[in-house]
This record gives sequence, structure tokens and C-alpha cells, in this order.
Amino acid sequence: MTYLRPTFRHPQLPQNNLGYTMAAYEGALSTLCAGCGHDSISAGIIQACYELNIEPHKVAKLSGIGCSSKTPTYFLSNSHGFNSVHGRMPSVATGANLANRDLLYLGVSGDGDTASIGMGQFAHVIRRNLNMVYIAMNNGCYGLTKGQDSATADEGSKSKAGSVNMFPPIDLASLAIELGASFVAQSFSGDKEQLVPLIKAAIAHKGFAFINVISPCITFNNNPGSTKSYQYVREHAAHTGRMDYVPEMKTITTNYDSGASTQIELHDGSAIQLHKLDDTWNPEDRLSAITALKLTAAKQEVLTGLLYINPNPIELHEILNTSDTPLNQLKEEVLCPGNEKLQALNQSFR
Repeated sequence: MTYLRPTFRHPQLPQNNLGYTMAAYEGALSTLCAGCGHDSISAGIIQACYELNIEPHKVAKLSGIGCSSKTPTYFLSNSHGFNSVHGRMPSVATGANLANRDLLYLGVSGDGDTASIGMGQFAHVIRRNLNMVYIAMNNGCYGLTKGQDSATADEGSKSKAGSVNMFPPIDLASLAIELGASFVAQSFSGDKEQLVPLIKAAIAHKGFAFINVISPCITFNNNPGSTKSYQYVREHAAHTGRMDYVPEMKTITTNYDSGASTQIELHDGSAIQLHKLDDTWNPEDRLSAITALKLTAAKQEVLTGLLYINPNPIELHEILNTSDTPLNQLKEEVLCPGNEKLQALNQSFR
């Protein structure tokens, strides 16, 4: 089996204003489970960058550790990339951004990478209003380590192993608004008509743009109480060797009107309730956004759409008054201004 895309493309594929086809924005073939919502988000990023006529080599994609953090391999193969330490993607993004403001910074993370080990980093990258797009692929579990509940798992939810989560979830969208994020949105991986415009709006935003995307996990949305479950079969079958099988599933998709609600059935037969913001919603009202999130959460609904935006944010480069020129392009006379200016600088600190 190969994970390389075929090089042949139809010669008459549509092109964007830069002359690129969609193929220029693709990456390697995904090795995630068939039906994983994360692949739909990757497809959304590809479409958004293609339609915005973004040059792939002017994008820096960053991630931490987790299923979601593997996804930069699957989009924008001709861009810059850095897979960082678990939960530390914001630090790497901050350093790279301060060194070169000319790139588009796209950070991809998961609910574990953001809401658990990376919570401190998440809070401070918001506080500094770093000019980047931060996408959290939120499935409520740790897929790489066999499906333990993450900090965003709903209270009372049951893991693949059968344990019940006793703790209330962390609401990343409302937390981002309360921490002062200048752009906050929430969506569902299968709602392409909503997700792609939100990604495009986040890219256009000057400042920290956060999108929390509910993304179903095919492998760990499995009901362990069923005799057809993978766990039951493993426990009741004689093995000559230990193996895992993940069946192929269709990606969950949906499409529904603004101001309406819809129920999405997950791979295990359970369901989540989505509510899409009305077109008349005012996203510049921070207090209303927090209130709306709390009210829908009380009704066990997930509110989707552009929740909050600050139309006049001050991003980190403006706060620190940094150089307009990327650091790797600065000339020697700027980097080494001479002994006289160095002495004057030292004197200013005395």
C-alpha cells in the first residue's frame, strides 16, 4: 500500500488566480482512520487556501502531538512545517512569527494538545494576540493512546473501554472568548459550507483567530456494550496474535439552515445536537457570545458559526513594535549598528 499521491493530474483541472490547481494545495494521502472527521477539516483548509489564492510556500503550518497534529502532512505539502512537542505548538508559532511576519501561520491542534498539556500555552498565545489561525480538531478523546477521555469529553460520556467520564468538559470556544481572543468560531467537520468560509475569515483576520471544530472519531465512538464492538470481540475470541481492526466508515456530513438545529448520528449510534447561529447574529458582542454558548450548552447543544470577532485588534508585532523586515533579511548595518549606539543603549539602562 502506498501513501503517495499519483503525480498525474487531468490537464484541464480548474485553476485559481495564481494558476494553481487544487493539487498544489494537497499533501500526502491520509493515514488516519477512514471516516475520521479530521480529514474533512484538512480538505476544508485545502479548499480555503485554494480559493483565497494563497501561495503555498508563504504558509507555515505547525502542530503538536496527536491525531490532529498529524494532519499537516495531508495538506499544503509545498509549505513550511514544524511538528513540535506535545502542547507546545504556540511557543514555536510565536518564535517563528516574530522572526518572520511575512508568512501565514496556521496552527493545528487537538483537544488534548490544547485543553490539557497545552492549556497554559493556549492561554498565553491568546493573551498576546499572535497573528495566526489556530484550529482545534476536537473529538473528546485521545485517539493515539486508545481513546481515553480528553478534557473536552462530555460529563457522563462512556469511553471505548467502558469507563464513564465523571468530570464536566472544558468549553474551548467560551474559554477563548473570556481570555480575550479577537476571533472565535465553532463548527462541525462535516459542515463544509460553514467550515470553509470560517477558515477563510480566520485567515483574513489580523490577530489570533481560533476555530474549535467538533470532529467525530470513528475508532473511539464505538460502543463497548455491544457484542459487535471491537473490545467485546477481543475479549471473547481466541488469538494466535494480538491485532486491531478499524473498519472503513463514511465521513459524517451535514448541511442545514442558519438559525436551525440538527441532530448528527455518530458512528456508534449516539448523537450530538448542533445549532447554527442566525444570520442576524452580531459577532462583535463579546458578552452575548459567552451567554449564547452557555445557554446552548445547558440544552446540550453545540453552537456553531462565527461567535465573536474584534474588528480592531492589536496584534503582537504592533504591541512589541518589531521590525517590519523579517529577521533573516536584515542587513549587517542594522544588526550591528556599531559601538557608539551600543554604548548609548547600555547607558540608557543605568
